[in-house]
Amino acid sequence: AWNVDGRGVSIWDTMCHNHPEAIADRSTGDVACESYYNYQADINILKNLGVDHYRFSISWTRLYPSGFINKTNPAGVNYYKNLIRLLRENNIEPVVTIHHWDLPQTLQDAGGWTNEFIVDIFADYARTCFELFGDEVKYWITVNEPFEYCHNGHGTGIFAPGLELSGTGEYWCAHNIIKGHAKVWHLYDEHFRATQKGKISLTVDSFWFEPASDSPKDKAAAERQLQFMAGWFLNPIFNGDYPKIMRERIAERSKLEGFRRSRLPRFTKEEIQYIKGTHDFLGYNYYTSFLAKNIPEPEIGQMSLENDARVKLYQPSNWESSSGPQFKITPWGLRKILKWLKDNYNNPKIFITENGVPLNEALDDSRRIGFIQSHLSNVRDAMEKDGVRVIAYTVWSLMDDFEWNSGYTYVLNSCITSLELLGNNFDSQKLKTIHKNIQGVQFEKN
Repeated sequence: AWNVDGRGVSIWDTMCHNHPEAIADRSTGDVACESYYNYQADINILKNLGVDHYRFSISWTRLYPSGFINKTNPAGVNYYKNLIRLLRENNIEPVVTIHHWDLPQTLQDAGGWTNEFIVDIFADYARTCFELFGDEVKYWITVNEPFEYCHNGHGTGIFAPGLELSGTGEYWCAHNIIKGHAKVWHLYDEHFRATQKGKISLTVDSFWFEPASDSPKDKAAAERQLQFMAGWFLNPIFNGDYPKIMRERIAERSKLEGFRRSRLPRFTKEEIQYIKGTHDFLGYNYYTSFLAKNIPEPEIGQMSLENDARVKLYQPSNWESSSGPQFKITPWGLRKILKWLKDNYNNPKIFITENGVPLNEALDDSRRIGFIQSHLSNVRDAMEKDGVRVIAYTVWSLMDDFEWNSGYTYVLNSCITSLELLGNNFDSQKLKTIHKNIQGVQFEKN
């Protein structure tokens, strides 16, 4: 429903429509799961599953097509009000993400998250979300997975908005997202918390990084990578300022590269104090683990987050595979990183906001069931044996979705597999070839 009822254009619309080659199957998110039309059926599924909370994001361009709050889209407001009302009527707690990567294109044209002006614009947008929906929403997430959004959207360029500014762009993006998050947290704390009585934080993602050996250098490399992924955002919010190793590494390489100052922006003393403590819980997404190996100093002049971190990451071939090349199934890593989060951030309440696996196994759910069981078992061990305070667990996701630059490749393969299992006279290779040359394939539910 991307162009329905007045919705504006987001950076992902632009990438899919203008650069279809950036998406694995050249598809778009124009149709996808169509929850805009099917939310009543979705909630019925949730009710039948017996879940007690549902996490979704608000589309910035559906509420404010231009990105600015001077003109509200009534159809967008009504949609979210109806969704939240029906969730509440079915005793399902809405958990609402304010910004999940879909920045309005108009704001991106002005610099987006690399321009400091976005901090105030984001706060304006968040304020209206609290005003419109806050009486019925008790859990808010300001930004989802800023690492992925900043690194892949503003560094490698494989995500929208497609900026290839590795070593600089992702740091500018993160700097403003952290300041934007803090401003929204204070806004809620000062103007809405007393009456709405909700909680607000942000959600980070991080893999677990296991040392490739018992050597001190590999152990230091694993810790360094954790700080460059999770600590990048959590350390300012929980402890004040960026992790020390990030500040030292990037400053040192920047100096050798001829910069007058570090490529990592600096917070002022006032900003450090303003940002520190802007959390009511820790939102966390977990998918897989990697082995981390120390490597020699990369060549000076090759700017990238990876060279700043100086770690080689890999996954052994004997780890259980999924249909995603880098989504090895490692439930033990979840327990380890939960304890790491506890130890590094003063034992916060942790809300697991995503955990899942891509599998092309159609309606055979045995491995999905095993995945959830094994991960929940490790969550329980983290709680009972390590003292971690996990308050909720959320599976990603309710149904197959448009998965960013992977498009519908997982979904497509699932459909092909299911048709083959059903014994249809079906040329799956031909469909795969056709699918590469069109934007999306729609399958009948039957």
